Amino acid sequence: MKKTYFYLFILTIAPWLTLPLLGKETIKKFLPGTIFMGIYLIFEGRLAEKRKWWWFPYNIKPNVIAEMPLIWGPFFIGSFWILKYTYKKFNLYLVVNILVDSIFTYFGLDLLKKYGYAVLVRLNKFQLSIVFMLKTLVLYGFQVFYDRVIRREPA
Repeated sequence: MKKTYFYLFILTIAPWLTLPLLGKETIKKFLPGTIFMGIYLIFEGRLAEKRKWWWFPYNIKPNVIAEMPLIWGPFFIGSFWILKYTYKKFNLYLVVNILVDSIFTYFGLDLLKKYGYAVLVRLNKFQLSIVFMLKTLVLYGFQVFYDRVIRREPA
């Protein structure tokens, strides 16, 4: 169990070490979208817990969903990186997300299972890929909405 906590710590902290490489403008531009997705993922985690889509054998703390290290580590920082290089290039955005999500779903998930962190229950890997695709579209849609409606940037 201690080994798992160590891996979770690394999984959460390592992506944050790349934050300075993003640049201040990228962070400023995409922070609302990434925060929105983090909150969306928390609600999704609660729903997944109730519907038993996946299972985390333990919680980090009581009343805290066990996905937090994934949400605020690689998913949060990864969203910045993907948006930085693919925003306003929708086809590239989709391809990159499909690639990254597939790597996580078909390889990363097996590692998480091996270390006793997470396992799919009522979803198979293909269904999880569909869930990831929905998140991909929600993030991009939110960012476009935010830029056009809140920031009032031209299309």
